[in-house]
Amino acid sequence: MALSRTGRLVLAAALALPAAAVAAPAASAAPAHAAHASHGYGAHHYGHGTRYDGGVWGGYVAQGNGFRSVSGSWTMPAVQCNTSNDLFAPWVGIDGYGSQTVEQTGVQVDCSSGSPVYSAWYEMYPAPPQYFNDPVDAGDSFTASVVNSGGSTYTLRITDTTKGWTETTDQQLDGQNVSAEAVIESPSQSYPSFDRLDFSGVTVNGQVFDNYSPQAINSGQYTETSLSNGAFAIVPA
Repeated sequence: MALSRTGRLVLAAALALPAAAVAAPAASAAPAHAAHASHGYGAHHYGHGTRYDGGVWGGYVAQGNGFRSVSGSWTMPAVQCNTSNDLFAPWVGIDGYGSQTVEQTGVQVDCSSGSPVYSAWYEMYPAPPQYFNDPVDAGDSFTASVVNSGGSTYTLRITDTTKGWTETTDQQLDGQNVSAEAVIESPSQSYPSFDRLDFSGVTVNGQVFDNYSPQAINSGQYTETSLSNGAFAIVPA
């Protein structure tokens, strides 16, 4: 798990959590519109033995081995910035929970300017996040995916279905493929306020997310509704 961003809180990386058993299905560049310093998402270890509950992550995580693809959709909510430290992102990805690598893509909301600034990004930790130049606004709907096509090659794709743009990038990393996630995250552990964020159509290895018995992770300020057919919501706790 990873972190970073100029002039902002940088969380330190610590020891990884152990991965769980085999993942078999259960029965059955900085954008022109925003000055990005270096943040990091995903492989965050903020203390040996410390769970992700109550702080950095919120959503669902499946653990095991052999995760080769994850995809999902969400709509970005309008947010209220409470402090300049507020920062959060919904994303889908492979690894990051029980591993030292992360392959992920999503959209962040940064309040460091005092107002919410939206931008899309991907990260192949331990490399820093890379930001896309495409415009992003509250209310935009997104579909994103991370696919390991074999070996160390990952294809990351994110589409703003509201504005009609798509970004695709092929990256190389010796990922471990031991977890798959659909989550929200705040590297600063300071979330802005929003009413609701819905994930839908979440699949892993081409199967509905539910089949991998993912565990719920509460962010503290927000909680997740029950997962049903690859869909759940993030709502205030």
